[in-house]
Amino acid sequence: MAKLSHIDEQGEARMVDVSAKGETVRTATAQAVVRLSPRLLELVRTHSLEKGDVLAVARVAGVMAAKRVGEIIPLCHPLPITHADVQFEFLPEGLRIVASASVVGRTGVEMEALTAASVAALTVYDMCKAVDRGITITDICLLEKAGGKSGTYRREGGENRL
Repeated sequence: MAKLSHIDEQGEARMVDVSAKGETVRTATAQAVVRLSPRLLELVRTHSLEKGDVLAVARVAGVMAAKRVGEIIPLCHPLPITHADVQFEFLPEGLRIVASASVVGRTGVEMEALTAASVAALTVYDMCKAVDRGITITDICLLEKAGGKSGTYRREGGENRL
């Protein structure tokens, strides 16, 4: 059975001590999909919602969230991320959000990328809910990570996972 790094010998939750690990460049990319009605998707695409530019606000929210992961996920280390980015792809059924994060550090930025994608998706919901509360957020997952002792991970199917 695999040993969980956030559980000690007594079965208690703990923050992992990374002080002995070497600093390396670490990157991660994650996604979220926001399913929107055709009408709402067109309003987002044409920047026609009363609240403003949905994607601009969601992008900023995602970047801000990546910078605050150590404050909201209990056992995550606060990281001085060196880069965070949120991009959007229009799909026939909604939006695909792809978030990435980088750091030179002792632990990875998977949670930063996942949180950025999630918060960007939640922001899209918040900006659009007055028009349609039937929005669905799906497919939140890590697509890729690189750096550190465990090396590179790429999700099978990657971008075609939808």
